[in-house]
Amino acid sequence: MSTDGTYLAVFLSNKMSPRWRAWYAMSDDERRAKDEEGFSALRAWDEKHRDVIVYEGGPLGKTKRTSPDGVADVVNELTVFVVVRAPSHEAAAKLFENHPHFTIFPCDAVDVMPLLSGLPKA
Repeated sequence: MSTDGTYLAVFLSNKMSPRWRAWYAMSDDERRAKDEEGFSALRAWDEKHRDVIVYEGGPLGKTKRTSPDGVADVVNELTVFVVVRAPSHEAAAKLFENHPHFTIFPCDAVDVMPLLSGLPKA
């Protein structure tokens, strides 16, 4: 099955981690300054990679899980997502080295995986 060079990148965060505890411990002014720095860096990253961003994605909210047991609120580490194009899986992963989500914001990592069937037709 072809990936068509399209990859889903999902940022992960454990909201109970030391990085998040430090984030929550900041004063409102410190957090606003860090947000400003981070959002500026995210805009610069987006601009630098605009030719390979297929879908900008965005932050993910609270999760509901549907299973044979019904619908329930759950907590997971999925935080933000974006879809990119790259010549290989390795190249797609390397796009996110030193990304602002974990150099400025307290995300832990980004998982990059091929979209096996490509994007749906519009």
